[in-house]
Amino acid sequence: MKPGPSPARLYSLLLVMVFFWAVSFVAGKIALREIPAMVLPAIRMGLAALFLLPVYWWDGRNHVEPRWTLRDVPVLTALSLLGVALNQIFYLASLSRTSVGHSSLIIGLTPIVVLGIAAAVGQEHVTARRVLGMAIALGGVVVLQAGKSAGSTVFGDILAGGAALTFAGFSVLGRKTSAQHSPIAVVTILYVLGALFLIPVAWWNWGSFSPHAVSAEAWWNVVYMALFPSVVSYLIFYWALRHMPASRVTALGYLQPLIATATAILVLGEPITTALVTGGLLVLFGVGVAERT
Repeated sequence: MKPGPSPARLYSLLLVMVFFWAVSFVAGKIALREIPAMVLPAIRMGLAALFLLPVYWWDGRNHVEPRWTLRDVPVLTALSLLGVALNQIFYLASLSRTSVGHSSLIIGLTPIVVLGIAAAVGQEHVTARRVLGMAIALGGVVVLQAGKSAGSTVFGDILAGGAALTFAGFSVLGRKTSAQHSPIAVVTILYVLGALFLIPVAWWNWGSFSPHAVSAEAWWNVVYMALFPSVVSYLIFYWALRHMPASRVTALGYLQPLIATATAILVLGEPITTALVTGGLLVLFGVGVAERT
């Protein structure tokens, strides 16, 4: 039997995964300086689908994939709308209207939103400890809102909440589909469908946008967002799931808001405020309490 990877290799790759996800907040902020918020999602997911198609083809050569049927169409449509189209619209629209610190922390509430939805549909059991964690994390959001910082708006923070909500709905709805099919097959199809849904939105908001006027810096950040967080990090995530429990794979995700905020401070010059530090610590602590097994 072939031995699994060493813990050092596993955790090193997981740190790379979290780093790519965290830096995508800053990359998105830079790209949004020149590309409209309703145009960028289609470009990002279209490129991500193109990057992932060769991986899907290679994966299909190595194992037999269960056939998709007409019964799968409604679920795949709902998943692509929630997890790709609407999620990306909320995520990038929030980045265009609020700070990286606020956006990353509020989107960091996703595990708690997942727990709430899963409990509502009978997939999870809510304990007193989990309720306490939810309350602490939501208290952190209240602190964030009480002390507004430069570059953040209430509407932008609400949009970030929309990103957390849509991805949470996607996570709960997608459990059965992910169990029946290869993760690479599922995400490739969802990326393709999501890009198709986003194209009309981009076309409607194209306006005076001219791709030729976009700088190389902005385009490189778009490519980064499409390739590393959407494809490379995803492949690391599912590779790691083969070798360790999901709870341990996702545990390092708590570093994402910290890395995103620190990167934004260094690269974008976002301010450090008392509300950001206090609210951020409460959010992270609350999520940790709610998710602790």
